[in-house]
Amino acid sequence: MNAALSDGKIPSLDGLRAISIALVVVGHLHATRGFPELGLEHILGDYGLLGVRVFFVISGFLITTLLMRELEQHGRISLRAFYARRALRIFPAAFAFIGAMALADSLGWIELRTIDLVAALTYTVNFVPDPSWELGHLWSLSVEEQFYLLWPFALARLGVRRGAWVALAFFVAAPLVRSAMRPAFHGSPMEDMPIFPAVCDGIAIGCLFAIGREWLLRQPLYLRFTRSPAMLLLVPLIFAIHHLSSGYTLADLFGYPLMLLAIATIVEASTRWRQQNLAGRVLNWPPLVWLGVLSYSLYLWQQPFLDHYSHGVFAAFPLNLAMAIGMAMLSYYLLERPLLRLRQRYSRVQAPTLPDLAPR
Repeated sequence: MNAALSDGKIPSLDGLRAISIALVVVGHLHATRGFPELGLEHILGDYGLLGVRVFFVISGFLITTLLMRELEQHGRISLRAFYARRALRIFPAAFAFIGAMALADSLGWIELRTIDLVAALTYTVNFVPDPSWELGHLWSLSVEEQFYLLWPFALARLGVRRGAWVALAFFVAAPLVRSAMRPAFHGSPMEDMPIFPAVCDGIAIGCLFAIGREWLLRQPLYLRFTRSPAMLLLVPLIFAIHHLSSGYTLADLFGYPLMLLAIATIVEASTRWRQQNLAGRVLNWPPLVWLGVLSYSLYLWQQPFLDHYSHGVFAAFPLNLAMAIGMAMLSYYLLERPLLRLRQRYSRVQAPTLPDLAPR
């Protein structure tokens, strides 16, 4: 899902991205024909949605890191270069997928509305009530695109300090917007509509952690915690808050920000683990990194095959999973990967790796 991550080879982020797409895929698989009933949703909540939230945090962290590195190296952010890189990374694969779904609709294999196609092509699916199953998952890509449109412009025009205040404002405002939407639109599809102001807190906290990383790594307490086994306690905390906050306004208002802080802490800390501990070795394990690299393609193509409502042969487990992975591989190796060299022409950031700024 998160195409942003392939812009920089920051340690562990591909591994986290792999875990996130695995949560999304398993979340969609569990209701398809032939997939065993695991019952995990009763314990973990909607873990597919949690995977998307993790993607948002990673996206905010990575994009802001790259933009700040460009600002450091060149003294300014080139919006033209940024948007060119984003377009080359996201549009070809997304438009190929949307085109394939439009063709399937014309052949009578699936049923799409005109508004579904228009919203998918304009990255506004998150503003459409009850979108079609095949294109509905593009709501999160729409949120990402809206972030790409707004944040680099804000950072370039406002500067890092004032940009941080903007990110903080969005982080605080999003739970309030969600809480206001529930009573205002109760019983309608708009009650939980993922409009950008209601779901941007995950992206915003990622931005804030990227901006404040140098300051964080000068805090002894933060360093001790992120280097200790106590970090593992953040994982059950994240799942518990995510499960409890679903549909509960107070838990959403006060618990969700804490959950996002925990996710952002893991994201930042993981970029310093590398091979120093078991978690770092797992997150940088080549098969997991490969799945993370493939995650945008898999995000696009898993939806039509992991269809809860379809009785077709390709929607039954395990063939549906094999088809989703197969189409993702075709998209990545035949379309996305060849464009990587072209995107490098627009790269203004040299050696986009994240150094360990912490004292040894």
